[in-house]
Amino acid sequence: MFTPGHLHRSNLDRSESLRLALPFSIDFYYEVRQDPQEGPMLHMRLIGEVQDRHFEEEFELHRDVAFNFASVATRIAAKHGLPPDASPIMRSHDEYDKVFADIRQQLHATSGEPVNLDHIS
Repeated sequence: MFTPGHLHRSNLDRSESLRLALPFSIDFYYEVRQDPQEGPMLHMRLIGEVQDRHFEEEFELHRDVAFNFASVATRIAAKHGLPPDASPIMRSHDEYDKVFADIRQQLHATSGEPVNLDHIS
């Protein structure tokens, strides 16, 4: 479920017999913060559970590489036990598009802006 600044993903509401993946519930929160040295940064926080194990992580991306958020969030969720093909972000392309558009609007970003390769991790 998407609301600006937040995406919730869960498969816990499905019956046990229909569950195809590991049980998980993950909230992805994001906001733009102004860093005095780096400028606008996309601050993100993943909070959730995978197989009843709680985790919480925060990370930031520079404005020019902020649109790599799904890859970073998928790696973090995988580190906590969610298979990469069960990404909490990419499971519904419609909601991914809404998150992408919201981040783009918050960053006042336009297509074709240059990327500083030093910001790619």
